[in-house]
Amino acid sequence: MALRNIREYGEEVLRKKSRRVTVFNERLHMLISDMIDTMKDADGVGLAAPQVGIVKRVIVVDIGEGPIELINPEITYREGEEIKFEGCLSVPGLFGEVSRPKKVKVKAQDKWGNLKEIEGEDLLARALCHEVDHLEGILFVDKAIKFVKPDSEELR
Repeated sequence: MALRNIREYGEEVLRKKSRRVTVFNERLHMLISDMIDTMKDADGVGLAAPQVGIVKRVIVVDIGEGPIELINPEITYREGEEIKFEGCLSVPGLFGEVSRPKKVKVKAQDKWGNLKEIEGEDLLARALCHEVDHLEGILFVDKAIKFVKPDSEELR
């Protein structure tokens, strides 16, 4: 298990647009494994490579059903809208109401470069959109309608 440092709000790497992955090798596999370990250790539901200082199009998501690894993800379909609270491992101590699609389809590659498509609804759709935004240098604070602190009654 290798934990990586999670970059926090204000660090330049979080605002960079990530580069496409073109080499699918052991180094990429190690990055993905480290990202999953780091996400789990931080009690998160998603993590994008820029959050660990790597400006590549790699995300991992786990909403409690096992980790999903996506390389070069693109959202190809959006349906509906939900406004819910979100947080971010890179913005500790702050939550915000963010509008996201209720359902999405994402085209991506697996860690070997094979094409795949996944569908997500509700929390999975929200997590996928949140992490793909990271790859564009967009943080949830850029989209938040309003903010609340963790001890707010609104989060209960």
